[in-house]
Amino acid sequence: MTKLTSQDYINLEHEFGAHNYHPLPVVLSKGKGVFLWDVEGKKYYDFLSAYSAVNQGHCHPKIIKALRKQAKKLTLTSRAFYNDSLGKFEKYATALLGYDKLLPMNSGAEGVESALKLCRRWAYEKKGIPENEAKIIVCEDNFHGRTITIISMSTDPSSYKGFGPYTPGFVVIPYNNLNALEKALEDPNVAGFLVEPIQGEAGVFVPENGYLKGAWDLCQRKNVLFIADEVQTGLARTGKMLACEHEKVSPDILILGKALSGGTFPISAVFANDDIMLCIKPGEHGSTFGGNPLAAKIAIASLKVLIDEKLAENAEKLGALFREELIALERDHDMVEKVRGKGLLNAIVIKPKKGKTAWDICLALKNNGLLAKPTHDHIIRFAPPLVITEDQIMEAIDIIKDTLNEFN
Repeated sequence: MTKLTSQDYINLEHEFGAHNYHPLPVVLSKGKGVFLWDVEGKKYYDFLSAYSAVNQGHCHPKIIKALRKQAKKLTLTSRAFYNDSLGKFEKYATALLGYDKLLPMNSGAEGVESALKLCRRWAYEKKGIPENEAKIIVCEDNFHGRTITIISMSTDPSSYKGFGPYTPGFVVIPYNNLNALEKALEDPNVAGFLVEPIQGEAGVFVPENGYLKGAWDLCQRKNVLFIADEVQTGLARTGKMLACEHEKVSPDILILGKALSGGTFPISAVFANDDIMLCIKPGEHGSTFGGNPLAAKIAIASLKVLIDEKLAENAEKLGALFREELIALERDHDMVEKVRGKGLLNAIVIKPKKGKTAWDICLALKNNGLLAKPTHDHIIRFAPPLVITEDQIMEAIDIIKDTLNEFN
């Protein structure tokens, strides 16, 4: 049988798959730690980490061991019955993050949808907002997923255009603007404020120091729930277990996903205390796969890897080194307009030159052995697995430097 090439696999996807993605032209078949290999056997540094789903590195042996062990025993029961794994996960994760309760789901978007439902139900039962009048404040340039309700709060035409009618009940304000938030909170029907501690899809937009704490304080004063979408920023990526911890903020509702599984399985979770979580009663929300025993065991193993291997500390230390090196590139290369980031979630803003854009740089990076992806045409995110070492960071920096030199 003839062995398929990368182009053969690309052709298969193009012919038989929906055209809802524009991938970099590389076909991957293997991953280990911070590295990926394509079908021809070429090795790459992974500097996307599946949008921070693979914080623990590809195929981490402890996570794979937990997956295999549970997969041989029991994978799914649905929530029609109890299982012997979910309660252990709920106890471990809530104790770790300081909440009374956990609501398990699968994807990050499902986690956001669950948080929105919790917030609205709390608004009617506890805050006393008239039925169907609750509003949730969101920020410009947000990215919380791609369901109809979530795109209804988006300001990005590529997310919402052509998919209306849209779900009402959202108030959009500028990100990183406490004055705008304070004004929006004057409306007594506001139930919650949904925010990303760092806007990842918008291009790693890091707010000013004090923004999150200031926003949390304003919400507390107005009896409004502070809802943190930490699907991308959480689980050690920014140098703390949660990005909100940098400002000692404890969200009323916390949304996690992606790295909760170490990149092996769809797992997300919403955290809240009893006053909020118990507003939803049996039969009012759920998911066939949410809280399945396989997911529960994988999630415990994934969280333990983050703690045992001190991956938040590694992200803090190596992130500072990485940004220092990138800032040096900003001085030396006229295509590098700006560097921003926190921990090992970083980005460079690209100034097009002679018709060459961020996409062209990412193609060149691929050719030189490093995988990254542009966002919004002029920004390149760099988010390697948190197991990366200092030597590997420096080798990756050399690849980035050499690649940019090709465009001088």
